[in-house]
Amino acid sequence: MTTEFVLYWGQQTVKTAIVVTAPILISGMVVGLIVGIFQSVTSIQEMTLTFIPKMAVVILVILFLMPWMIEILTDFMRNMFSQMSLISN
Repeated sequence: MTTEFVLYWGQQTVKTAIVVTAPILISGMVVGLIVGIFQSVTSIQEMTLTFIPKMAVVILVILFLMPWMIEILTDFMRNMFSQMSLISN
């Protein structure tokens, strides 16, 4: 196993993690921003008001994008396992 091989798979792992989690994090951030603007405009400072909408949107995004996420992760694992056969001690 060479250093380049390990670095390549480390980079691929980070890239895959970012690609899979980005829609979830971005949707939560957008909802938080919208609720924050709403709270500023209406002067409502309730902490639970931000938590419930973010949680609901994150759950919906996960449920909606689950097939795509599974496809990305299985492709990654399939590529990783096929490359493992090339490793020689």
